[in-house]
This record gives sequence, structure tokens and C-alpha cells, in this order.
Amino acid sequence: MQLEFPYLLGLILVFIVCAYFCKQRQESLIFPHMSMFSSGNMKSSYFLKVLKWLGIISLVIALASPFSEVEIDLDPREGYDIVLILDASGSMRARGFDENNRDLSRFEVVQNIVDSFIQNRPNDNLGMIVFGEYAFVASPITYDKNILSKLLKQLYIGVAGKQTAIYDAIAQSVTLMHENEAKSKISILLTDGRNTAGQIPYEAAMSLAQKEGMKIYTIGIGRPGEFDERLLSKIAEQSNAKFFPAYSAQELDGIYKEINELETSELVGEKFLNKTYYYIYFVFFSFMSLLLYVVLISKKGWA
Repeated sequence: MQLEFPYLLGLILVFIVCAYFCKQRQESLIFPHMSMFSSGNMKSSYFLKVLKWLGIISLVIALASPFSEVEIDLDPREGYDIVLILDASGSMRARGFDENNRDLSRFEVVQNIVDSFIQNRPNDNLGMIVFGEYAFVASPITYDKNILSKLLKQLYIGVAGKQTAIYDAIAQSVTLMHENEAKSKISILLTDGRNTAGQIPYEAAMSLAQKEGMKIYTIGIGRPGEFDERLLSKIAEQSNAKFFPAYSAQELDGIYKEINELETSELVGEKFLNKTYYYIYFVFFSFMSLLLYVVLISKKGWA
């Protein structure tokens, strides 16, 4: 607890000096029969003095305005908008992508690595598109990383069908981005296959992305030749981004870390101080102490 006007505590010294040098001269004007109570015991007299000084000291502290303050960080109002576009088609069921745990499917490996990427973007808003035979919004653009992580863990292979609709996924991500006003709009497209489904042609999807000013980082995972390296390179090049091939979980982890460094957000959340004042409690305590003092001093046997 702090005091807004600590110098006012000097009034306590003024009251102490006055108590010794400013003796009351006309007691009879206030209590005409004060002499009748002169036999009051020492304990009651001591208690009255304590009440009086508690009241005075509390009132002075109230005048000094005691308060406490807490620094509060506000969430950043602006930042990067990032849409994670994840392939959940049937081919993501393949195992052996992680050399340290070959029992994990490609999709399970991706879930773990992407979750780590989400937690490493504290200043940004993220959304998620999942695609297979069709594409759908798994999560709108959100600042809540915990909710996004929970949604990611609930996804499963085949949730959007067994085939691969890459162009539909790009168009869906543009739609998701369109209403947001972030200065930097980024998508990270991950797939282990080739475009085999969907209703939107490549030119239409890329035209939408370019109009939105969206950068599309592309990642191809799996064995050489499984994913369409030429297509993914073209998507990244036309959106001023970069294509990354990943042939193992370790390489994929390094790719997401590299993207994290390439798109570094330097935004800092706004801060403010929240003050809580306590003078009202000291005023109340002072009032009660002095009221009790006045009541008791007017009663027989307390003075």
C-alpha cells in the first residue's frame, strides 16, 4: 500500500504537539459537571485516549490517501493474422514420418508441431482451415491460443474427406481473412499430397489471395514425389512467400521455427496502472472511534 500525499502524515505531529501545549482551559463549557467523574479509573481513561488517537491517526491517514496499484497488460490490438491450413486427408494416416516415434501418423506429428507454433505467437491472431475432399473453418481468427490448441487436438484424419482440395482451402482462408484489418496477413499451407478434389480452380484461388495481399507459405511433407513440389513452389512464389519441403518430423519442426523467425511480430501489449483507494475505510474507522469516544466520555465513570 502507498500514500498519495505522504507529507500529510506530518499532521500527526501537529496533533501530538497540540496535545501537550494546547490544553483545554474551559472544560466546564463542554461538560459542566466534569468534576463528578474525576474518580474514573485509569483503565477507562487509557481506553479513551486510545480511541481518540486511533480516530485522529486514522483520519490523517485517510487524508494522505492510501492506495495500491496493479500493472495490467492489455492484449495487443493489432498484429499479424495467421491462418493455419492443415491437410487432414486420408494420406496423412501414413506412419514413420517421425524417426523418434514411428508409430505416430503424419497428422499426429503435425498436430504436435503446429501446437508449439501456436504458443510461440503470443502477439498474433490465428485461425485454422482444415481440408480434405473439401475445406472448412476449424477456428475463426482468434487471440485465444488455448481454445485454438484444444480445437487442434480434437481434429482427426478424414474429418473433411479422404481426397485433397488445396485450392478450396486457399480460397477458404482468404474468406476467413477478409473481414480482418491486420497489416500482415499470412497463411501456412501444409499438405502431403496433390490437388485431387475441390470446386475452385487454381487461378481463382490465387487471384483472391493476391487481392487480399496474403502471403502463403507452403509446406510439403512426406517422401520425395508424394507432394506436388512444383505447385507448392508456385503458390508460395506468387504470394511473395516461401516453399519448404519436409521429409521428417525434425525438418518440419525446423520449418515452423524458421517461419516464426521470418514473420517476427514486434508488437507490445498496452499497459496501464489500476489504482485502488482505501481512504474510505480509514474514514469509517476514524468516525466510529471518535463516535465511541464521545459516547463514552459523556457517561459516568469513563472520564
